[in-house]
Amino acid sequence: MDKPLLHIISHTDLDGVAAAALAWHVHHHDRLVRISLTGYGDVDMLILETLAAGQEPLVLDLFCQREQTVDEIDKLWNDARRPFLFDHHKSTFERYGNRKWAVIDTNYCGALVYWRWLRENAKDERTQTVLAELEPVMKIANDRDLWLGEMPESRLWQALVTMCGQWGMLARLMDNPRAELSPVELAGAEEFTERQEARFALAKEHIWRSGSELAFVCDGVLEYGDVSDFCGLILDRDDNPPEVAAVAAKRFGGDWAVSMRSRDGLAGRVLALLKDGKKIRGGGHGDASALYFPRNYTQEQMRDSILAAIRVEKERNAAPKVTIGDLFKGLV
Repeated sequence: MDKPLLHIISHTDLDGVAAAALAWHVHHHDRLVRISLTGYGDVDMLILETLAAGQEPLVLDLFCQREQTVDEIDKLWNDARRPFLFDHHKSTFERYGNRKWAVIDTNYCGALVYWRWLRENAKDERTQTVLAELEPVMKIANDRDLWLGEMPESRLWQALVTMCGQWGMLARLMDNPRAELSPVELAGAEEFTERQEARFALAKEHIWRSGSELAFVCDGVLEYGDVSDFCGLILDRDDNPPEVAAVAAKRFGGDWAVSMRSRDGLAGRVLALLKDGKKIRGGGHGDASALYFPRNYTQEQMRDSILAAIRVEKERNAAPKVTIGDLFKGLV
């Protein structure tokens, strides 16, 4: 082959799906393409596997979780080559903003970061045509991922990702890259959001509230895809909004995923405090992040861990010498 196989590695939400669809439309005409839609737990392994196999990675809306992965990429990557990783998460920028193989811009979602880079660097007519065709979808993904709330259709698109799955919507965008929803898609998405409102009402009745600091929703109340909308509802419309909203979900492998949302970057700071890259993993940016706890944790322990980290952040400004151990003592 003239070009090595291209391995597109992207996230499973609307942003990740849109980014993967863009990459496929740009590259599939002249090379073999493999696509992996995955989460933070597997991205390191996929990157290293791809590099070891002599294939070319293209990582979108994700970043490595382990220092060893970054060190290995630094050894293998030739600075003369084009960057292969496009992300937007604040925690990524703060740790790895100077890597030549990464393009990180916190002002846009991952898909739009890649779209903008292509617009500046890929001048061939075919790529420019693809960029123009997919620009409306990129803007919808951006509105959704950055919580701008300026495009009502972004919630409908995310509903379709939830109902049809990331692979179903990726196939749709491969076949039809237009942003306009068909009558069937529109009806299904609107029906889903109506049922979603009923789940939101139930979730409000089952929140573990820790004063004004944390609203924690236990597993089994919300469905995948509900998290951003529900947390936005709690953070923006509640009469007494919490500083952090968190939703727990038991994953099929037995471990836990806890999605966190905030409005002043606190979720990202909690992530930075609790993530150790071994027992507790995670990723995200300032106001939207996720922690992955081992299966032996209880929901109470996860809630208390997050609450302790919130209190550390609050105490840091007033009393920098307070440690997370001190705050855990207060919870016991």
